[in-house]
Amino acid sequence: MTDLNKPLTRPKSTPKVRQPEAAAFNYGRTVSTVVGTALILATLFTLWSPNRFSTDNLLTVIAEALQGGDSPAQIVEAHATPDANQPHVGLIAGHWGSIDGIQDPGAVCESGQFAGTTEVHVNIIVATYVKKTLQANGYVVDLLEEFDPRLSNYQADALISIHADSCEYINDLATGFKIAGTLASPYPEKIDRLKACITYHYGETTKLPYHEGSSYTADMLKYHVFSKVDLETPTVIIETGFMNLDDDIIISQPELVAEGIANGIMCFVQNQSLPGELMPPAQP
Repeated sequence: MTDLNKPLTRPKSTPKVRQPEAAAFNYGRTVSTVVGTALILATLFTLWSPNRFSTDNLLTVIAEALQGGDSPAQIVEAHATPDANQPHVGLIAGHWGSIDGIQDPGAVCESGQFAGTTEVHVNIIVATYVKKTLQANGYVVDLLEEFDPRLSNYQADALISIHADSCEYINDLATGFKIAGTLASPYPEKIDRLKACITYHYGETTKLPYHEGSSYTADMLKYHVFSKVDLETPTVIIETGFMNLDDDIIISQPELVAEGIANGIMCFVQNQSLPGELMPPAQP
């Protein structure tokens, strides 16, 4: 296991400023579809960074990601019904949704070039691009909120929850992505295969390292969704990278992040081969 406390010199043009820790998962079920739609649009329009990710730019990203498919107002959709020949995948945009009007934005960048950027925005954009890619390849895709009521006994070929890690500077080892799956699955081989596919393709696409540090939290290892979905549904959570040292990838290049995740999902669903005897990453 990598020691996060061990110093490591990593070239960086300017030092990162230590920021408050990311908010924990501490909210409950989501509100209705209509309210959810209004909340996400209001959030996207008002809380994104006023610089590179201005309202106009963010709307352009959403429009591009949904081109040929849904409009922004249709991001929250009815439960998809695939036919027998269509693979079916669920995507959770981490921290998306609210309870009693209260939203958890996840990690927040308090200063720097991406000041005002929140994890939920990054997750929604990435999940939307993943959805577009999978739909273009004939998949039926559900885009789900963090506490979406549809997650109860949810059935699909795979379910992936997309999150990002802290925007607080920890040290120069706080970089890379992480993946966790339920340890209680009756089909551990499916979980291992899904983790291995995403790990390989995400790493190959983004060039980010797999983070083997000690920063796995109970919220990740015992992710609340693991106990809600149908036992037949392979489910994993991915932290796509740290919003501090990995901002040049996970904030600036969401299409690249989405490509890596989508390729990993298709590898799993289509049972594609992997180099050698690639094993899934060790889970604490």
